[in-house]
Amino acid sequence: MPWKHWSAERLGIALAVLAALGFSFKAIFVKLAYAVPQAVPVDAVTLLALRMVFSLPVFVWVGFQSSRNAAPLKRRDWLWLTALGLLGYYGASILDFIGLRYITAGLERLILFTYPTLTILIGVLFMGKTASRREIGALALSYGGIGLAFAHDLHLAGDVKMVLLGAAFVLGSSLCYAFYQAGSEPVIRQLGAARFTALALLVSTLATLLHFALTQPLQALAQPLPVYGYGAAMALFSTVLPVFMSSAAIRRIGAAKSVLIGTLGPVLTIFFGWWLLNEALSLAQLAGAGLVLAGVLLASRPQTAADRERAAFNSASALKHER
Repeated sequence: MPWKHWSAERLGIALAVLAALGFSFKAIFVKLAYAVPQAVPVDAVTLLALRMVFSLPVFVWVGFQSSRNAAPLKRRDWLWLTALGLLGYYGASILDFIGLRYITAGLERLILFTYPTLTILIGVLFMGKTASRREIGALALSYGGIGLAFAHDLHLAGDVKMVLLGAAFVLGSSLCYAFYQAGSEPVIRQLGAARFTALALLVSTLATLLHFALTQPLQALAQPLPVYGYGAAMALFSTVLPVFMSSAAIRRIGAAKSVLIGTLGPVLTIFFGWWLLNEALSLAQLAGAGLVLAGVLLASRPQTAADRERAAFNSASALKHER
């Protein structure tokens, strides 16, 4: 297969793009599930519980397989896994699902993608890293495009207060996910992408099910067949596959470049929102999408010798900080 001969950087970029495609569908599946006709629409906690339950068998199997011949986890490893699991796919997800009650899929994805900036800032402020000029330029292009599309959606909103409420929830989700991304890189290098991802997602699943048990009756799991279908699709195409692809990409090209390439996600969500959900599409959004794509292309260019030296220095600094 051709990809077997790719460099680690090229394969990491491809995995990051595929992960962005999968993640971009999550908001679409959520909005479709909310729109299923029934007396009481499915709530955010129940929908998230369905997503995690359908994903659970894969996480258990991968976690078992990747841990069989691995060194036992230390107490510090469990603390990191618990903290990152609660932040990443429990805290970030529940806030995101609630926010999608009030805003469009396209706007949700745009706000959520403030996390690349936050991830880089967290790395610079707390992990001894530096942002390259290329990363800064890619961020400027990407967020210029996201700002154009955001202004469009806010202008079309009928109830600005509801949009701002939804935006606040999604912004909180973005902050949680930024801490997850920034903290996951050194743990992935230590435990491996598959093992870390499976165990962190198991923590998230347990937290989600506990939340459901404490706040919802068991009868809430009785949903129409289309809701189960969207939950299963979300589990496979917007959770299991992109989660492992994202972790593998981070291991090959680092968290900063992975999240920069992931800014392709808002463009995809805007397109699929227009196609599948009849959400508005304008020239401003298309111009914004063009800027985001330009930022992705800049972030995806092969590293120069200076970039590789800087990346090696950053990795060494991060490992020293961890020890």
